[in-house]
Amino acid sequence: MFGKLSAVLIAVAAAWALVPHASSGAGRERVYVVRPTDTLWSIAASHYAGDPRAAVWKLEERNGLGSTLLRPGERLVLPP
Repeated sequence: MFGKLSAVLIAVAAAWALVPHASSGAGRERVYVVRPTDTLWSIAASHYAGDPRAAVWKLEERNGLGSTLLRPGERLVLPP
C-alpha cells in the first residue's frame, strides 16, 4: 500500500514539475491578443519603454513573424 501511494505521489509531483505554469513575475514572457487596430509599432510603444524600433524587432524575432501584418485574435508573446 505504502509503495503504491509513494509511486502515485512521485508521478503527480513529476507531472506538476513538467507542466508550464502561468506567472506574473517580472522578467517573464506574457501573451498579448492582437486587436483590430493594433500594429507592431503600437504594441511595442505601449508595452516597452524607450525606442519602439528595438521592441518591434524583439516582437518579430520572438514570434517568428515574416512581416508586420497582424491579424485580430492572433497571439503574440511579449518578451521581457
